[in-house]
Amino acid sequence: MEDFIYSVNATMPVFLVMVLGGILIRTKMINHEFVEVCNRFVFRITLPCMLFLDMWKMDIRSEFSGKFVLFCFAVSGLSVIAAWLLGRFSLKDQSLLAEFAQGSYRGSVAVLGGAFLHNIFPNGEGGAVIGQVIIGCVPLYNTCAVLLLALHHPDRKKGEGSEGGLMKKTAMEVLKNPLIDAIVLGVIASYLGLPRITLVEKTMASVASLTSPLALLAIGAEFSLEKAKHCIKPTLLACLFKLVIQPAVFLPVAVMLGWRDEWLISLLIMLGAATTPSSYVMARNMGHEGVLTASCIAATTLFSAVTVTFWIYLGRVLGLV
Repeated sequence: MEDFIYSVNATMPVFLVMVLGGILIRTKMINHEFVEVCNRFVFRITLPCMLFLDMWKMDIRSEFSGKFVLFCFAVSGLSVIAAWLLGRFSLKDQSLLAEFAQGSYRGSVAVLGGAFLHNIFPNGEGGAVIGQVIIGCVPLYNTCAVLLLALHHPDRKKGEGSEGGLMKKTAMEVLKNPLIDAIVLGVIASYLGLPRITLVEKTMASVASLTSPLALLAIGAEFSLEKAKHCIKPTLLACLFKLVIQPAVFLPVAVMLGWRDEWLISLLIMLGAATTPSSYVMARNMGHEGVLTASCIAATTLFSAVTVTFWIYLGRVLGLV
């Protein structure tokens, strides 16, 4: 019961902030122009600040486990490929393929990871571990998301632009992506041991703290139940893949490789936590409608309170956590 309360406390507030966004736009306290500004602000300013700080705070030299990071990277790559193939062979509307794929594989490692680990390990044992998960999966997650959203952009369906031109544009999107740039700069800052000036760190932390509420308000405000009705099947399929299939396939492998406690919980967050809100921000900023992405975020956030609790309970019963 205690594990269930922990999981609900970590997931339901996220879902409720999305509901608040829907209420605010329907009562005209915010409008669609505000939502568009929020999306751009989160994508270009607050989320990069959060990712940079996560990397900068970690002591890469003493806490880094190459084996663990490599495992996270390999599993993330396989998940991306599997999600893309699943969408390729199951979706009737292939224009939704990019949104389906990133909704299926992108876990909320940065936003929800800390909340879960703090609840389960209140003494801070998981702080360094979640940082290594971020290094292992977030750059790949974001790079693959940029590639998918660019390659399956609506303009491509219309036949606009050459293959070479599209690939060049996609490569530039990856290089200019503020999330990827922030992660790279944060890793460099941590590796070089750059001093963390209190004034700078607190300012960036204040900006970064805006990421989750603004992103979730924007998702809730633009979520349309009427439009979502047309993508119920892909949403449920993405939920099944994200919350059940990924953990069921890869967590036993992690156990066989010897990871336990905070290491295993960190992997559970990467594999089985709700779809990250930043996937919606990225989809909208790269010209996609975002309806399926918003549906995946809402559904995985709601259902993860049950599934994550189940995985944690199973881990405790088996003496792994």
